[in-house]
Amino acid sequence: MADIVVVYHSGFGHTRKVAEHVAQGANADLIAISETGDLTEAEWEKLNAAKAIIFGTPTYMGNVSWQFKKFTDATSRIWYNRGWQDKIFGGFTNSASPVGDKGTTLAALQTLASQHGGIWVSLGQLPSNTKAAQPTDPNTLGGSVGLIVQSPADASVDEIPQGHLDTAVAYGQRIAGITGRFSA
Repeated sequence: MADIVVVYHSGFGHTRKVAEHVAQGANADLIAISETGDLTEAEWEKLNAAKAIIFGTPTYMGNVSWQFKKFTDATSRIWYNRGWQDKIFGGFTNSASPVGDKGTTLAALQTLASQHGGIWVSLGQLPSNTKAAQPTDPNTLGGSVGLIVQSPADASVDEIPQGHLDTAVAYGQRIAGITGRFSA
């Protein structure tokens, strides 16, 4: 069993691809929230056993998808029993617009982690924010709270900018490194 789990919802496949890159960097297991917003009992057990949980969701209408929200509401019994107290958490979101109110979504993910008594891991990368920045550069959207990714509405899953995917791998590596330090 992996020490780190990425739990995510993806409506059209873009967020799934980002989740795969975060998981690659963190050497994490993936858990996809179903289209009905559900997890299996085995998936809940995997989350409970993990040392770190990374949340992923698209940003729809300025917040998490309804499927991800159903998942968050289902964590209330875990919250009440402090089952995820002192776990490491991180999070990411993806939307069609460069901004698209992704900050609101990250705030919701960070708040969820905080309500569970968790320790949040920020992105930890400087932005590539000069005129010379290219889509292959890391953190071109300038995230800091967590990972933010843009997938234009008419872009296929294979058209997510490489810099965003490289940033996803680096974020996974950061979370794995911090998880290891807390586990030592």
